[in-house]
Amino acid sequence: MYRILIVEDDRTIGAAIEQQLCTWGFEVRCAQDFRNILGEFTVFSPQLVLLDISLPFFNGYHWCSEIRKVSKVPIVFISSASDNMNIVMAMNMGGDDFIAKPFELSVLIAKIQAILRRTYDFAGEVRMLSHREAFLNTADATLMYRGERMDLTKNEYRMLLTLMEEKGRVVSRETLMQRLWETDSFVDENTLTVNMTRLRKKLDGAGLRDFIVTKKGMGYLIPETEEQPGQGISG
Repeated sequence: MYRILIVEDDRTIGAAIEQQLCTWGFEVRCAQDFRNILGEFTVFSPQLVLLDISLPFFNGYHWCSEIRKVSKVPIVFISSASDNMNIVMAMNMGGDDFIAKPFELSVLIAKIQAILRRTYDFAGEVRMLSHREAFLNTADATLMYRGERMDLTKNEYRMLLTLMEEKGRVVSRETLMQRLWETDSFVDENTLTVNMTRLRKKLDGAGLRDFIVTKKGMGYLIPETEEQPGQGISG
């Protein structure tokens, strides 16, 4: 089941699109907080975004640009501003298609299905995990923080992915070693410590201090909320 995020401030139009998409088996969410579309995108982690141009606070071009900083998910603009300049702007900002209002819902469904087939039949599902404004992209194993992209080694990515998947829960050293062992012939305690130290140094250098917290005798944790100094133990 594909997830689709609708970013449309006209509630009537949004509800009509949502109802139609649901009948086709999609999981759909209409954006509610137009000040924080990127936050809603991150929480819902959709496989496709329907995006209006005229929105409260920031327009669709702005949010398309913000999403493109962290994800390659297909973005389809839906707008009554369908002159050539807006269409060109939408494509240049990273849009994958443009559908002019008013439109037939059947046409919208056909376009969405075609884009999803084209994108995911070959590429597979792409997930986006986030914490403290940092976004981990599972498609290219990179971490984006405040517009800066961090390349991660294979081991750094696997450790960070495991910890972010279990955010708010302690992950044992044994579990992390097992995840690293999936691609390496052998991983011991020292290998894990060295890789964790390098990862933390990389996160600290990017401004993400205390992103990973050590729970002595238990393992590692990415806390749900940022811990105060003294709560975590480095090492």
